[in-house]
Amino acid sequence: MPSKKTTGVIAILGASIMWALEPIFAKLSFQSTDFYNTFATRILFCLLIITIYVFLTNPKNLVVKKKELKWLIYLSITATLFADFVYTYALTKVMVVNAVLIGHIQPIFIVILGYFLLKSDCLTKFDYSGILFMIFAGIFVSTKTLDNLRTLNLGTFGDPLVLLATFAWATTAITTRKYLKELPAQVIAFYRFLFAGIIFFVYLMITHGIKITNIYQVLLGFVIGIGTILYYEGLKRIKAAQVAALELSTPFFATLLGYIVLKEFITMLQFFGLLFLIIGIYLISKKERD
Repeated sequence: MPSKKTTGVIAILGASIMWALEPIFAKLSFQSTDFYNTFATRILFCLLIITIYVFLTNPKNLVVKKKELKWLIYLSITATLFADFVYTYALTKVMVVNAVLIGHIQPIFIVILGYFLLKSDCLTKFDYSGILFMIFAGIFVSTKTLDNLRTLNLGTFGDPLVLLATFAWATTAITTRKYLKELPAQVIAFYRFLFAGIIFFVYLMITHGIKITNIYQVLLGFVIGIGTILYYEGLKRIKAAQVAALELSTPFFATLLGYIVLKEFITMLQFFGLLFLIIGIYLISKKERD
């Protein structure tokens, strides 16, 4: 029988693999449909997986307080309808490594927003150092080459879109910590997709309609739903700092899959960006380990 820690580690690694598959399946889906349909089916099948999980565990948890409902609506609109939508669109413009690495500098915003909004922790030298490394990680992966770095050619239009989505995700992380900490994680995940899904499906029915033209649209929703469940199950079993460290495998899995499946090559500067990301998250999470 695996220990609690072993189960947690396996769950987080499983989540990392699922999220590494997300940009791969999205890009494969774009080959035969637009990002509207890709995003819609992403929500649909992800919500299906999470709904099944919630009803198999404890469906009574779906009953929430009125004061929690408004923050769940904010979470759904900001994290799913806005941030996920922007991120999915950005995947039509950027390489997999750019999207995944820039998305993983979210701790910068969480640390800074947490300091100003939660007033709970002081920033340490490790926080400042970690933020600096992660900023350089984002610059390296966006510029791709030394020539672009020297001329400050900071990537394509898709890179700042991913950064915008990342900032929006960070605001919802702070909201969740401050106003929704009493709710079970799977319930938060359920409502995260529910309200946004309703709004977006109504919009599509009026305008484009929904079409499933490839298997990757279905798989995209499945891997996000399964990844979300595995992540929260792992988070219950191991420390947040350990989760952050293990989740660093996502950019490497995604980069490897991007090369194998999509033939996307990374430059040496982007490789150093990946290394700087590891150092940055290590430094930011060091305070908890200590």
